[in-house]
Amino acid sequence: MTIKNTPEFLQAAFDAALKTADPQAMLPDGLRKTFSSPLKGRCLVLGAGKAAASMALALEQYAQENWPEAKLEGMVITRYGHSLPTKIIQVIEAGHPVPDEAGLNGAKETLRLIKTLQPGDQLIALISGGGSSLLTLPASDLSIQDLQVTTQALLMSGAPIGQMNIVRKHLSAILGGHMAREAAARGAKVDAFLISDVTGDHPSSIASGPCAPDESTFADALQILKDYDLLQGQIPKVVTDYLQNGLLGKNPETPKSGDPIFKQINNHLLATAHSCLEAAARYCESQGVKAVILGDTVMGEAKDVALMQAALAREIFLHDQPFKKPVALLSGGECTVTIPRDIKGRGGRCSEFLLSLYVATGDIPTLSALAADTDGIDGSEDNAGAWFASESRKLMNNDHQLAKDGLAKHDSYGFFKDLNTLVHTGPTLTNVNDFRILLIDSES
Repeated sequence: MTIKNTPEFLQAAFDAALKTADPQAMLPDGLRKTFSSPLKGRCLVLGAGKAAASMALALEQYAQENWPEAKLEGMVITRYGHSLPTKIIQVIEAGHPVPDEAGLNGAKETLRLIKTLQPGDQLIALISGGGSSLLTLPASDLSIQDLQVTTQALLMSGAPIGQMNIVRKHLSAILGGHMAREAAARGAKVDAFLISDVTGDHPSSIASGPCAPDESTFADALQILKDYDLLQGQIPKVVTDYLQNGLLGKNPETPKSGDPIFKQINNHLLATAHSCLEAAARYCESQGVKAVILGDTVMGEAKDVALMQAALAREIFLHDQPFKKPVALLSGGECTVTIPRDIKGRGGRCSEFLLSLYVATGDIPTLSALAADTDGIDGSEDNAGAWFASESRKLMNNDHQLAKDGLAKHDSYGFFKDLNTLVHTGPTLTNVNDFRILLIDSES
């Protein structure tokens, strides 16, 4: 068989993935499973992330219908443009991925509210991807400017997000389990509801784990800065001094597993990248196309990951091995893009992956693909990602050099904009990391 409308097929698979990660659908079910009886008394709601406002609205609606005796209050922090009209839980918008003053003020208020908890109170934390930047409250002796410079340097270095977050945890008063530590010290019960945007879906990695134990150390944070050559003028001296003092025991380590505080802390996963890939696979199968999930933990340089997937697509196209056409290859995870200091670049890891795939697969005429960030924002511009199909590939046949030049300049956004194949969703109000689909169709 041959897919008649390839762009529509690709978009529908992406939509199926997004629907599975919708907080409005996922959170009520999570609340029902967690709380066997209606909550009563004070219930403080705090959180951060790109899905935080949507989660807060879903919680408000659920509580109104099911917890008549609960005294709901609180606030969440989300990225600019990601707010929703809640009635009780305040929503603050702030900078992401580089933190700003609005995020700092929101994080200060978050910590203040935590310190008002008393024994018997319930803290519900609503955590999703993006929370690491949005809950930026510098540890003592550090300023927001110090964290801004550090974050920007890490973003440009090509460091994987997991390593970036190890550094962030050790410069924060809230991340890396510190929120849980503060709440537990006041006798409150804590339930954190998580939408995962990280490979492996470990609570300590989602938004840098404000309510989860952290096994990394100050030594790990310093080693990461050294590995990415950021200790020679890229990072403020006050930051490295703080980490060095932590290594000497002068600053508090993040709480580790086995700490008694975690006896009253529970983390609940609501949505993951893999569950979204499974939803996309079900859509493909419903259209008569075999779907293969390559994994939700795909990492590495975006352009290099694309080359590996291109080789697999070529084997399928030429030999029907290891899978017969038509077949859809699905993957998630979070790649990186390392940008030289003399290049500005336009785009993000999803569109860079797609452009590298585009360049590498001009000999596969039946290949179509889409790559997009499930939060709706891929890197530096306003798109979620991009797509191409057989018709849009004709440009390559006429000017292969144009695509290669775009890749060399890290301008995937400009290339796909000229092709008119950018994916625009606007803020999706969720985040389960990147979504990639390669369709190797039957020859027409």
